Amino acid sequence: MELQQLRERSGLSREQVADATEINRATLYRIETAQAKPQIRTLRALLETYGVPEKHRNDLIAILRSAQEESWLQVASEDLPDQYATYIGFEQEAKGIRNYESSFVPGLLQTEAYARAAIPGGAPELPATEVESRVTVRMARQAKRDPSPAIEAIIDEAALRRHVGSLVIMREQLQRLLDESEQAHVTLQVIPFEAGAHPGMHGSFVILQFADDVRDVVYIEASTTDLFLNSENDVRRYNLMFEHLRSVALSPEKTRDLIASVLVDVRVRGGAGDA
Repeated sequence: MELQQLRERSGLSREQVADATEINRATLYRIETAQAKPQIRTLRALLETYGVPEKHRNDLIAILRSAQEESWLQVASEDLPDQYATYIGFEQEAKGIRNYESSFVPGLLQTEAYARAAIPGGAPELPATEVESRVTVRMARQAKRDPSPAIEAIIDEAALRRHVGSLVIMREQLQRLLDESEQAHVTLQVIPFEAGAHPGMHGSFVILQFADDVRDVVYIEASTTDLFLNSENDVRRYNLMFEHLRSVALSPEKTRDLIASVLVDVRVRGGAGDA
């Protein structure tokens, strides 16, 4: 992202950079969209072309070197698609996460049992090894960070009432949401059915917010391919959409009341022996 923004600030197109550095345009595109890591000599050539001051050059080279070190993500994501692994890498660097979900509980707030039921339920074609990898990575993503990123989650009421897995799984998941909603870094809101039609009905999305004036990234997961949007217009549009969804959603306090009510219903349906 930083390389893309440095190029844009210098007023150069990818074609012009390719001509000046002899770096293939397709390679430059893959670097800027986090599909490939540049070699250090490639990075130096780009930073020189963009006229980046020496201190900032050294900082970016240090980032590249640290990115080449093996991490839990590299070990756990061998069975994951490249775009999903890229998203997780972005998420680990984010200082703020704005997540709207229309059908599922947000991944960072899921219990392991819910994740194990939701992942193959939403993608029945996934092999068992990839399902297991996704569950493992999803749980690792929830590990506490210091400081924890600010999480703003908005969920459609349908995600609360759809039974993913057994009633026991849903009971545990709803209790988890109540517990998470009490955390200082988590703001949880639900859009009730009574709110009627709203922009989020078109699908879920995540806005990843970064420090140091790095532009937000919008992530949209689709059945065939994932999208990463980083233009000013796209980022502004999705942030405005998120603000609109927040305005039609219940307050955090009323959200807790609704979740508690749904939890009571689940317990009743589960019977006294399952309460």
